Amino acid sequence: MNDEVEIGRGKRGRRAYSFDEIAVVPSRRTRDPEDVSLSWQFDAYYMRIPVMGAPMDSVMSPENAIRLGKLGGIGVLDLEGLWTRYSDPLPLYRELAELGQDANVIAKLQQIYAEPVKPDLMRARLQEIKDAGVTVAGAMSPAGTQKWWEEIAGAPLDVYVVRGSTVSADHVSSQVEPLNLKQFIHHLDIPVIVGGVATYTGALHLMRTGAAGVLVGFGGGAASTTRRTMGIHVPMATAVADVAAARRDFMDESSGRYVHVIADGGIGLSGDIVKAIACGADAVMLGTALARASEAPGQGWHWGSEAHHSTLPRGSRVRIGTVGTLEQVLFGPADNSEGTLNLMGALRRTMATTGYTDVKELQRVGVVIG
Repeated sequence: MNDEVEIGRGKRGRRAYSFDEIAVVPSRRTRDPEDVSLSWQFDAYYMRIPVMGAPMDSVMSPENAIRLGKLGGIGVLDLEGLWTRYSDPLPLYRELAELGQDANVIAKLQQIYAEPVKPDLMRARLQEIKDAGVTVAGAMSPAGTQKWWEEIAGAPLDVYVVRGSTVSADHVSSQVEPLNLKQFIHHLDIPVIVGGVATYTGALHLMRTGAAGVLVGFGGGAASTTRRTMGIHVPMATAVADVAAARRDFMDESSGRYVHVIADGGIGLSGDIVKAIACGADAVMLGTALARASEAPGQGWHWGSEAHHSTLPRGSRVRIGTVGTLEQVLFGPADNSEGTLNLMGALRRTMATTGYTDVKELQRVGVVIG
């Protein structure tokens, strides 16, 4: 079937779908919710829920990463964030919260993040998480990974994430030596997750580097302005389905090597988690959804690393408020029907309603458009 449409006489475009445009449909069988498992096995690590906390300063502090780990997920610390630049970033969080909707907040973010990353703080923060007995995960941009790869290799990490608006396995530069993902992954003795990526071809190339997982997304979160600033956007339902297809074909190519697909972006409500898995994701990386927790360091404000880019900010700081504790956000009880609380309860009930007992099975659920 040809899924291209004519934009004008000189240009055609492929029709793509966001999570808002699709829905899952029940099958002939239903299940008891108590018979449903939400567990996720990633490499050697067993997670009770298929959730990663996004490496964003408004979402993850070392304390919140520990809290999420004890609740069954993986909190990913931004190793280029406030916690690796300042020994005590809490006054800066309070200062940012007090700015409110100030028009100069982006300039203030740029000023704050001009402080250099300190390797000793990086190790200390990760060791704090390690000492709590949970899975330790940290993230950097490709440029940060290239700069700090020796420190990363020696850090107390269980999982490492190379995360950017888009990450390519074939970055070309005449100015600097680019990160060689395949070489880096080969020499790092822990599983590496790489992304974002939003296309079949891009994902297939990332999988060939040896990545254990790929992040699907392209600056599509609530705090991102990439679409307005750069004109780049890929609707998430189509992006996840395309990357899941790349995983299937890579399994054939590699004689069965499975690469995890993690949806990262455009997932603010419980129904979005369901649809991401229905399109082929093994897990989700949550930013906005977890930033609404009362323990989130952003104090009801949410921003990503794109917002403080030194020359081309393509993110904003948005007010999202708080809805409950992190445990309430994930497991309830919910006192509203907006899909912001009891995210895992909603996933569990959907799986029971559609007749599936584990997350991997839910990828087979029927989907409709409209």
